[in-house]
Amino acid sequence: MMADGQDQPAQGRFEGAVHLFPVRVYFEDTDLSSVVYHANYLRYMERARSDMLRVAGIDQRAHFEGGGGAYAITDLAIRYRAPARLDDALLVESRVVQARAASVVIHQTVRRGAELLTDARVTAALVGADGRPRRQPAAWVDLFRRLVAQGEEAS
Repeated sequence: MMADGQDQPAQGRFEGAVHLFPVRVYFEDTDLSSVVYHANYLRYMERARSDMLRVAGIDQRAHFEGGGGAYAITDLAIRYRAPARLDDALLVESRVVQARAASVVIHQTVRRGAELLTDARVTAALVGADGRPRRQPAAWVDLFRRLVAQGEEAS
């Protein structure tokens, strides 16, 4: 085990209001023709959203373990534009575009260099153990609204 922190998994970063998350395409991600299987783009986006929250300071695990609920995807619109292939280096870009009391809307893209491969709009709602919507912590909503405003300023 390395003592200098190099044994930690790769993580994304924010550039302004946009969270950037690198992904490599492995053999297990592809179908017989070495093209990324469509459902795996959803996996990449999920990893990026989870990383975005963690990097922003939101501890989903502690919130859930404290009885505060967890996020569930309530709406998803996705468009596949071009295929990713085995060994491609991809970048998932995530931008919060709307924050409500119990949900957040995130626009996500997957790119290979400058080429747009996939484009999605995802709504995640905070739900309790009973499956019913719950208000997000006020600090989370404030953070999301700051990211929305910062993104609008940059546009």
